[in-house]
Amino acid sequence: MKILLTNDDGVISQGIQMISKLLADKGWLSAVVAPDRDRSGAGHSLTVEQPVRVRPLDPGMYPGGVLAYACDGTPTDCVSIGLDALFPQADFVVSGINHGPNLGDDVTYSGTVCAALEGVILGRPAVAVSLCTKPGDTFGHNMTAAITAMMVLEYVEKERLPEGVLLNVNVPNVMIRDIKGFMLTSRGKRRYMDKFTCVKDPRGKDCYWLAGDVEEDHAPGTDVTAVAEGYVSVTPIYLDMTNYSLLYDMKSAGVEENLTKLLKKNSK
Repeated sequence: MKILLTNDDGVISQGIQMISKLLADKGWLSAVVAPDRDRSGAGHSLTVEQPVRVRPLDPGMYPGGVLAYACDGTPTDCVSIGLDALFPQADFVVSGINHGPNLGDDVTYSGTVCAALEGVILGRPAVAVSLCTKPGDTFGHNMTAAITAMMVLEYVEKERLPEGVLLNVNVPNVMIRDIKGFMLTSRGKRRYMDKFTCVKDPRGKDCYWLAGDVEEDHAPGTDVTAVAEGYVSVTPIYLDMTNYSLLYDMKSAGVEENLTKLLKKNSK
């Protein structure tokens, strides 16, 4: 595999540095294009109204022979520019290691997952990797996440992913010997309650800080439950978000015809 490596925590974060070493040792790391700063929560945003700048990093910041770039855009920008302009020969995207979980509803906000999603949109299979650290954790077991991610990548090298699919990998923040195993999961429920706290800025004006409590639904077979029980969660995420069941029901109910009649009635 010729892997383009990215993340949303920034090009000098510990997670991306750790996994880059293992990918380079395997001969898989083609290039690194990652944000020049933390862009967590950027989702699938793309910069459209200003130029995006990319600068090469000094030799030695990444394993020998690997070209690495810092991008002042979003994680999606990094992958789009990386695959379209800088390294079109890359045939796989790895996003991570993210510090913090990307479980359940997190995937819609996550720059880590959406960077992998951009790879899928551009025709490359992709894996997103997150280390499920919690507020107050004094240590992040990046090596655990890197080793388990490599196991997943060794699998997908042999059994290529179907078109339009990425794997979202979440790893408990424990030593490798304490991982209970791997669990194939569905996306669970993980919502932020009382999301914003109102605080005063230095001039006495109201501003809002994202700091809500997390509410998790520990349903069997979900990514949330797997990580809570000490397993590495691997969730296949499909690019096509169409609800085919509802689509069929709406067609059967004559919604198309009814809306078309309403259109003709109101266009006279």
